[in-house]
Amino acid sequence: MTHDFDPQTRRAVLAHMNTDHAADNVLIARAFGPDPAVATAEMTGFDGDAGEWSVGVEGGALRVPWLGGAITERQEVRREIVALYDEACRRLGVTPRPH
Repeated sequence: MTHDFDPQTRRAVLAHMNTDHAADNVLIARAFGPDPAVATAEMTGFDGDAGEWSVGVEGGALRVPWLGGAITERQEVRREIVALYDEACRRLGVTPRPH
C-alpha cells in the first residue's frame, strides 16, 4: 500500500520545490518525461512511491517513481528528489550543483 504523507508535509515540500527549485523541476521533467525540450514544470504532489509534476503549458501529468524504492518518512522525500535531480543531470549531461 502506498504511503500518503500528511497535508502539512506535502504543502511544505511542494512550496519549497516550486519556489526554491523551479529549475530542478524542469530538469526532472526533461529527463524523465516525453519532451526533453519542456520549458515549465511544477511539482504537484508525491506519495511513498513517486513524485508528480505538471509539465508544459498544457499541464501534462508526469509521475516519476522514486529511484530508491518506496518511502514513508519526510526526510526520505528530500533524498529521493535529490536522487531524481542527480539522475536528471546525468541523463541530460548537466553538471549538478553541490547538495
